[in-house]
Amino acid sequence: MIAAPNLMTYIPSPSSGVWELGPVPLRAYALGIIIGALVAVWIAERRFQARGGTAGTVGDIAIWAIPFGIIGARIYHVITDPELYFGEGRQVLDAFMIWKGGLGIWGAVAGGAFGAWIACRRYKASFSMFADALAPALLVAQAIGRIGNWFNQELFGQPTTLPWGLEISAMNRPEGFEQFATFHPTFLYEMLWNLAAAAVLVALDRKFRFTGGRAFALYVMLYTAGRFWIELLRIDAANEIGPFRVNVWTSIIVFSLALIFFVRTRKRADDPAVASNGPVDTENP
Repeated sequence: MIAAPNLMTYIPSPSSGVWELGPVPLRAYALGIIIGALVAVWIAERRFQARGGTAGTVGDIAIWAIPFGIIGARIYHVITDPELYFGEGRQVLDAFMIWKGGLGIWGAVAGGAFGAWIACRRYKASFSMFADALAPALLVAQAIGRIGNWFNQELFGQPTTLPWGLEISAMNRPEGFEQFATFHPTFLYEMLWNLAAAAVLVALDRKFRFTGGRAFALYVMLYTAGRFWIELLRIDAANEIGPFRVNVWTSIIVFSLALIFFVRTRKRADDPAVASNGPVDTENP
């Protein structure tokens, strides 16, 4: 067996991702999602008001978007990993046990967007302006949420002896990798990528004043570009289509769609009336 390197040359993993508060278990994964959501609402609220939106609207929309996002995330996970819940020896009801883990980011984005769209119509707010305000906030929220993967010792990458390799306990190593002690910390790679992407997006948005959903499209492109190469490092079990994991194909497809939208709406964004940071347009696009 390859022993773990000296303490100073690897990242240790937490011994547990759950804390018992009396009869109530507090899970690091859930805590990361909650904190990420709160931070995202705070950032988006500030950006939404700066674009001319009404104070408090983002919080109202979030009440709809967050539960829809969680439901969408679970649906995406179940659809892309059906063998975990259907078939011989499986319990269909486990598909509803979201507290046991299993959420897909693109289901969260799609479900959250649908919930936000409903809320925007209800509160007479501009859906595209909300999406543009939310774009960098989502990247920050996703970065915070990845801390849960660290606590759970999950979704790590291939074995490595690099100084920042992540120590994984023997019980959490995948079959065929039992002899390795440290692995690529893909949770950390994605955290850093998301935070850097958020900074880039904010800087570009200040310079070009993206409107009409173009900031959100840029978010999608930045995130999927990072998710593509990070996904290629991962060794956890996943369904594949041809040479790639399903999430790699999803990243390619979603990136392409966002790029097409971003390019095709450029002429409209160049219109001074559209690019203006004036009062909120209460008509939904």
